[in-house]
Amino acid sequence: MSISAGERIFITGATGFVGSNLTRRYLERGAEVFINLRKTSDTWRIRDILSEVNSVPVDISDYEKLREAIKNVRPDCIFHTAAYGGSAEQKITEKIIETNITGTVNLVRSCRDTGVRLLVNTGTSSEYGIKNSAVKETSLLEPVNEYGVTKAAATLFCQSYAITEKLPIVTLRLFSPYGRYEPKSRLVPSVILATLKKINPKISSRQFVRDFIFIDDVLDAYEAVTNLKNPSGKIFNIGSGQQHSVGDIVDIIIRHLGNEVTYELGAPQAWKNEPQVWQADIQKAKAELSWEPEFSLDGGLAATIDWFKANKGLYG
Repeated sequence: MSISAGERIFITGATGFVGSNLTRRYLERGAEVFINLRKTSDTWRIRDILSEVNSVPVDISDYEKLREAIKNVRPDCIFHTAAYGGSAEQKITEKIIETNITGTVNLVRSCRDTGVRLLVNTGTSSEYGIKNSAVKETSLLEPVNEYGVTKAAATLFCQSYAITEKLPIVTLRLFSPYGRYEPKSRLVPSVILATLKKINPKISSRQFVRDFIFIDDVLDAYEAVTNLKNPSGKIFNIGSGQQHSVGDIVDIIIRHLGNEVTYELGAPQAWKNEPQVWQADIQKAKAELSWEPEFSLDGGLAATIDWFKANKGLYG
């Protein structure tokens, strides 16, 4: 069953890119939304809606306090989007482990006795590592960085606990989401913001590839999984099903904004290992979730550009 008005939703990572968009989506749906906030949380993405959500002052790395918070909130559904290490500047090993593994383990353990209807864990395509063809959910996990390693461990823990404890846990392995409230250091926002200022955007290479997916399609996937009849331990790839190059992204953005600038090479390479192929096989999500992306790359980028034009002040 879909999330209905009045249902209690708990979202971790609500101040982040995906989490903030989920928070807004479920407020629009009329759900009662609870989010965890730490003392160090930067709330710029949700500052305008903070009065509409229920803030719970707890860090997911603190098991006892988290368990008590979940017990008090009694959520119907939990969306776990909190993560660290997905951006090149996030490289503190201890924090990567604490957030991605310890935090996920604490959250799952906290749900054992609460009667939660569904816990959606957010995974990543980085769990797969370097491949030479589109990846299926059954593909061997060979992560090549700390972020991918810890996220793979978290996904496997969720799957194991779901099966052995019969808990309703699902993992959505996101590929490369883009759109509203994305960090300005990432490709799409950096190119849009530079181009809006009539500055030539800098990139590392036109050839690097990703499976880019618009945030609204990602949010639709989170909604689709709430209708899953037997969720225990399942994993779904959430991507566009196509790979595109950095060059494709840059060309589309510059074209939409009037061809007044050109790109420049020379930005530092963010990741050591760049694959030749980065593409999701999304047949399982299509078959079992009745979900598939609605936005083309051009359409998603056009919508993103329109949002950044109206909200560029948020990025300084």
